[in-house]
Amino acid sequence: MSEFLTLCVEFFKTGLFAVGGGLATLPFLTQMQEKYGWFTAEELANMIAVGESTPGPIGVNMATYVGFATSGILGGLFATLSLVLPSLIIILFVAKAMDKYQQNPLVQNMFAFMRPAVAGLIAAAGFSVLKIALLHQADTFLASISWIAVALYAVLVVLLHLKPLKKLHPIVFIAVGAVAGILLQM
Repeated sequence: MSEFLTLCVEFFKTGLFAVGGGLATLPFLTQMQEKYGWFTAEELANMIAVGESTPGPIGVNMATYVGFATSGILGGLFATLSLVLPSLIIILFVAKAMDKYQQNPLVQNMFAFMRPAVAGLIAAAGFSVLKIALLHQADTFLASISWIAVALYAVLVVLLHLKPLKKLHPIVFIAVGAVAGILLQM
C-alpha cells in the first residue's frame, strides 16, 4: 500500500475510533509514530504544542500537520478529510437515533462507560507528552529531570487553580511557556 493511501487509512481509523475529541487522537498518533516512523516522539510533542496553540480542533490540526509532513499539500488535505469523514458519517446516524433512543437506559449506560475509557486514553497520551516535556536522556533519573520545565509546569498548575486565572484563555498559558522558553535559553 502506498504511503499516501496508508496515511488516509490510518487517519480514517483514527477518526473512527478517537472518541472524545482531538486529544483522544494522541494514542493513535503515538502508534503511527512507532509503526511508520513518519515523525519522532519529539516531533510529536512539537506538533501537539503547535496544534494546541493554533486555531481549530487539535485532532484536525494534527492530521493536517502529519499529512503535510509526510505527503505534502495533498497529504495534509486528505489526512484531514480522512480524519473527519467517520465523524461526519457517524453523527448523521447518531443525530437520527438520539431523538428516538436518548432516554434508553442502555444508551445512557453506554455513554457512562465510554467516558472513563476516553479519559484513560487521554491520560495515557498526556503522560507520554509529560515525559517528553519534563525529562531528557541522562545517565541517572535525577539528572534526566529538566528542573526548569518541572518548575514551569508546577507554577502553571498552581496558577490554573487560582480563580481569577481560570478565566484566562489557554493561549495565554501557552504564550507564557513560549516566552519562558525564549528567556531561559538566553
